[in-house]
Amino acid sequence: MPLEGHYERQTTPLRKLSPRELKVAFGALFVTLAAILVIVLFTVGDKGAPVAAGCIRSSVAGIVGAETISACGGEAVKVCGRASEFTGARAETIVSDCEERGIKF
Repeated sequence: MPLEGHYERQTTPLRKLSPRELKVAFGALFVTLAAILVIVLFTVGDKGAPVAAGCIRSSVAGIVGAETISACGGEAVKVCGRASEFTGARAETIVSDCEERGIKF
């Protein structure tokens, strides 16, 4: 149980920052925000390389998050054929991507 006067003592800062320390803190904050802004602006709209003909790239639900299934040629046909044997959102996503890319399985 807090005693009388403890709240005031606990919430009072030990000392005030000097003008030089404030400049350094605000400078670090500015550099950090500028770096975040640059990263966001460079990566906005980046969808990666386009999928080549005869290949699939599906993003499906995995154990710990999104999982990307990529395959080309004969491997893509196998992946599509295997997915068509199952039901559920994961299999349906893979099969719809296969049909969209025109892979016959």
